[in-house]
Amino acid sequence: MSEPVTGPAHVPVPNTNGAVRSRMVTWADPVEAAQRLASMSGLEAMHALMRGEVPPPPMAALLDMWPIEVDEGRAVFRVTPAEFHYNPIGVVHGGMAATILDSAMGCAVQTTLPAGVGYTTLDLQASFVRPITRDTGPLRCEGTVLHRGRRVATAEGRVIAEATGKLVASGTSTCLVTHAD
Repeated sequence: MSEPVTGPAHVPVPNTNGAVRSRMVTWADPVEAAQRLASMSGLEAMHALMRGEVPPPPMAALLDMWPIEVDEGRAVFRVTPAEFHYNPIGVVHGGMAATILDSAMGCAVQTTLPAGVGYTTLDLQASFVRPITRDTGPLRCEGTVLHRGRRVATAEGRVIAEATGKLVASGTSTCLVTHAD
């Protein structure tokens, strides 16, 4: 009988000279928060999250990514790239930029929905313009709804380095609007 294959242990490796960092992440029950938010319109829910009346989703805590502005059809998120966002080639993983795009565009769609109506991302397209490192500084991602129909919504997003005003990534999204009927 063979032993199960597991990933590498999270311990210092010889070439790091023991310089291992750590990060603790805590979160509240996301299902309970979602149930509380379901009774609110999408815009009300986003405002409640931003005011701290409802705990943030675990993904936001894990990536240290937060909504900073919302209006109907628009959501802006901020993240400051850090070492814990890095991939093995020494830059921030493209998945972080894709995640902030998905969050901003999806939440822009959410701000247009009445209570009891949700959405899920059907399609996400991301284009990466330049590498992101911890030296890039804070990133701002603005998502804007292009169209919201009864069943499908589309949105676009742009990730900008706040220090330089340069575009680092952009994207589009198609979301399925989910009704309780």
